[in-house]
Amino acid sequence: MNTEGPKINPGDIILWPMLKLDYDTNPDNIKALLPPGIEPSIRSQVHLTVYHFPVPDVPERGILMTVDADYKGEEGQYTLGYGIDHESAIFISRDRNGQPKYPCEIEYYRMLDGVHARCSHQGYTFLEFDGKATDPLDHPDTHGENEWWIKVSPGVGMMDNNTYDFPPHVVRVHTEYGTAFNQTVEGTLTLRDSPWDPIKELLPIESEVSARLWTPSSFERDITLAGKIDADAYAPFADTISGSRWPGQQGGPKRG
Repeated sequence: MNTEGPKINPGDIILWPMLKLDYDTNPDNIKALLPPGIEPSIRSQVHLTVYHFPVPDVPERGILMTVDADYKGEEGQYTLGYGIDHESAIFISRDRNGQPKYPCEIEYYRMLDGVHARCSHQGYTFLEFDGKATDPLDHPDTHGENEWWIKVSPGVGMMDNNTYDFPPHVVRVHTEYGTAFNQTVEGTLTLRDSPWDPIKELLPIESEVSARLWTPSSFERDITLAGKIDADAYAPFADTISGSRWPGQQGGPKRG
């Protein structure tokens, strides 16, 4: 087991660890958030990643929120949102690839063994984590992960016309990861009420929370259109909060 973390230049953010938080929730809660064509997976976990990473070459602090979900029998995770503090990356990412990025205030840092994160949006702090880094973990083998995004452009005009300038498509994001370091964190995840990021309401914690610091050594990402979604069936999912995929009618304000 590798017990030594990666060595970086002082102040460099290339190899900052990501805070990975995973927990179980009710499968019906996940199913209610999945658009047509995206199916519940064998697991019913919520995956949260708080990170500080250059995109493409300037710092981006963010939180990635996904749930286990499959598309055409292929396992993966449906992405509800990337809350980030890097405005220039929001609109091009969403418009080109359907990546559900939106503005968010992120605090994330490690001080000695203390690990702390706080995520806020429109004045609401919806997530906090406080913990302590403890034992190193075995490195997983190089592995691939799938994310499912939705690329769509609703039709110009009134919001109730149910037309599209670009109809909804599933975007397959396949990433191959290596691992530089992996470390357990013991701590407490607190989800708070927010009409803008209703994770506490719509994806409540129903298990122990797994927490770790994970530093990828490399990754290769491939983003492709995977298939069309039934446009009529997708209509209730077209109204979302901010640039996320949180539903605009359920548990939050109508459009951001």
